[in-house]
Amino acid sequence: MNPRAIIAEDELVARQAIATMAHSCGIAVLAECRDGAETIQALKEHQPDLLFLDVQMPGMDGFGVLQAAPRETLPAIIFTTAYDRYAVQAFEHNAVDYLLKPFDEERFRKAVDRAKQQLAARTSPAHLIDRVLAEMKQAARPQSGPERLVVRSRGQVEFLRVNEIDWIEASHNHVKIHVGAETHLLRQTIGEIETQLSPDKFLRIHRCLIVNIDRIRRLEACGYGEYLVVLRDGKNLSLSRGYRNRLDRFLDTLSGKNSIQRENESVTLGARRD
Repeated sequence: MNPRAIIAEDELVARQAIATMAHSCGIAVLAECRDGAETIQALKEHQPDLLFLDVQMPGMDGFGVLQAAPRETLPAIIFTTAYDRYAVQAFEHNAVDYLLKPFDEERFRKAVDRAKQQLAARTSPAHLIDRVLAEMKQAARPQSGPERLVVRSRGQVEFLRVNEIDWIEASHNHVKIHVGAETHLLRQTIGEIETQLSPDKFLRIHRCLIVNIDRIRRLEACGYGEYLVVLRDGKNLSLSRGYRNRLDRFLDTLSGKNSIQRENESVTLGARRD
């Protein structure tokens, strides 16, 4: 069965473009709304499978719609916006996808395919609603660090799980985020991204390097207070003397000791072994 959708977009040209793309993907468009109030009313009246939701609309923005709409009317959500700064908040509201304007029909179709997959896997309408509310409640709680980072690259917005990051290196006013064999470039300084990451999970080991603690296999002393940090995949990173005190505090937490007792021995951390 083809999905039934509502389009919430304050610009007429954009509404028409989304409606045209939706029809080409086999989606039945039930209503086209110009603001938040119209969108809430349409959700109550039609109870669609899918909502194409703009963020900035008159009177009430897209996130306000999600907060105000009754639980039983919340469908799968594809955000459509010209601003990438809302991507994290959209993901926290369990968005199926985040279309950054201007987007083409190919990118639109990929988002629709994701929505169809989610709708096919849903066991009941209440299943997605409960997930959305759970995500919203989780987002409202204080966090020790983000669960995901948003990376914009070549017109796409990618969501990186923080716990999948292996290590991070500085590159001028950017950072390179290493996730397995992939490298993602993020427009932030290493100092800025360090403040976002949980100190219980990530360790600054050099002015240019941050490492995921769970990826460390062992530390090898090199003399003069410096260490070689060996990751589980065999990658070697340098820990400089200037960041030795951070290593000491971290090892104290793991072992309960007040200092590193053997300077010339390699230290194997309590991380998962291969």
